[in-house]
Amino acid sequence: MMKKVLKQVAGIDVAQKELVVTFGCLFEDFSIDLSAYKVFKNTDNGMRLLVEWINKLRNQDVVVNYVMEATGVYHQKFAYYLEENKYNVSVVLPNKISNYMRTLEVKTITDKSCSQAISQFGLERKLEAWKRPEKAYKELQQLTRERDQIVLERSIIKNQIHAEKTEAEPNLKSLDRMQLRIRFLNTQEKEIKNDIKSIVDLHPKIKQIIGRVTTIPGIGDLTAVIVLAETNGFELIRNKSQLSSYAGLDVIEKQSGTSVKGKPRISKKGNRNLRKSLHLPALAAVKWDDNFRNIYARLVSKHGIKMKALVTIQRKLLELIYLLFKNETEYDKEYQTKNSVQTQMV
Repeated sequence: MMKKVLKQVAGIDVAQKELVVTFGCLFEDFSIDLSAYKVFKNTDNGMRLLVEWINKLRNQDVVVNYVMEATGVYHQKFAYYLEENKYNVSVVLPNKISNYMRTLEVKTITDKSCSQAISQFGLERKLEAWKRPEKAYKELQQLTRERDQIVLERSIIKNQIHAEKTEAEPNLKSLDRMQLRIRFLNTQEKEIKNDIKSIVDLHPKIKQIIGRVTTIPGIGDLTAVIVLAETNGFELIRNKSQLSSYAGLDVIEKQSGTSVKGKPRISKKGNRNLRKSLHLPALAAVKWDDNFRNIYARLVSKHGIKMKALVTIQRKLLELIYLLFKNETEYDKEYQTKNSVQTQMV
């Protein structure tokens, strides 16, 4: 007698060029069977073939849920394809899968083992349906990332100009060309900022959120836009801990018994665009706000590592942005001061 199928999941490990999928079922006795595994190209045709393969394997009476990690931009195209074709899709934060894999004691991490873990995770957990990003957030993400590339390129050229000028006999034509590229990049950055402003002006809700968020010392319009764009308006975020992990600002510590004790450090496994956007705001917050300055000074006096203290300020700024977004409030310096005093007293 065949066991009744309660749930079906296609767990997909998405890479730049491949879609690695494991198909699994949860049965009425709560046993799990990861029955099939295959690799497809991450192309339009590969996506179509993957869905056709799953349709041949599935029990037609039970819905299949397609589960994948939020892996940069690579998962987006497949998620869009599935959503457009009315399939059930769930997108999970990467740290959730990595934490889950540790509970499975997976010794060798491969694309296959990752897809198996994603499939099993989807079978064991109740996951929310994925919603495609609001068009405005998607456009803002594209623009802010384009600007980041321009800033990086401009910095490289400025270093080249400095190196050329320190030569014994600088090449004046080379310097002119590099200066011309700098002016061109400045023009492009200005255009991008105007495009960002136009989108924000067209969406009063986003403009209101940015207005509240920028009451935090050190947080400007651009930083607020980057945080909202990179988190899709905090769509997948349910608490501060999740947000810190998503940004790669969560602290990890390797410790085993009494013999192994590693230094605590941030994971850096999350969204690097979020981390990068908070570096300068953290410096400004320490300089201009007593609350952040006191936290920074206390941490530096404790362990003497300035960068470690600054990372803590970055994490607190990000969490504060989320709280203001969630509670629809503005930054209250006096409330923060009272809260800090109460915490210290406890």
